[in-house]
Amino acid sequence: MSDSLPLIVGLGGTTRPGSSSERALNLALAHARAMGCHTLVFGGSQLPTDLFDPGRPQRSDAARALVDALRRADGVVVATPAYHGGVSGLVKNALDFTEDLRDDARPYFSGRAVGCIVCADGAQALGATLAALRAVVHSLRGWPTPYGATLSTLSRPFDAEGHADPVTQQALETVAAEVVGFARLQRLAR
Repeated sequence: MSDSLPLIVGLGGTTRPGSSSERALNLALAHARAMGCHTLVFGGSQLPTDLFDPGRPQRSDAARALVDALRRADGVVVATPAYHGGVSGLVKNALDFTEDLRDDARPYFSGRAVGCIVCADGAQALGATLAALRAVVHSLRGWPTPYGATLSTLSRPFDAEGHADPVTQQALETVAAEVVGFARLQRLAR
């Protein structure tokens, strides 16, 4: 990868292939690529399923790959389903592996924008889950982007081929653009 192009890493989704949160993540990262960035996606099937244990130094291949990508990332996008008003266990567990970055020159998500995307089958859990995800990002020293995308899957934001409706597409592009813009500014400052 060229050092002149930012790397945006996306993580999220569910164990169900083609979930709304994974579709949203892929569309946001497609926009980051269109803006001239390198991207890496860790969808539901690529996320670590071994539980994070800070006292156990052994890591699965999936956990090592995710931590390595996050270590190199200039920006991050996280997409989660809203399960009962909170971030899914799969996504939260993946975020817990950032503890392996704590002794890095850029610990956790320090100096990186993190775009937040939340999908729910109804509106009730969207706001609470977005706030919870932003709180996690903030506690990991990341910069949650000003815009967070909340997608109610009741409105069927994606067609059968995975294309988003115009409102959803705009929301995902806004998240990606804010992450990319901040990543470029941070790279200039280094």
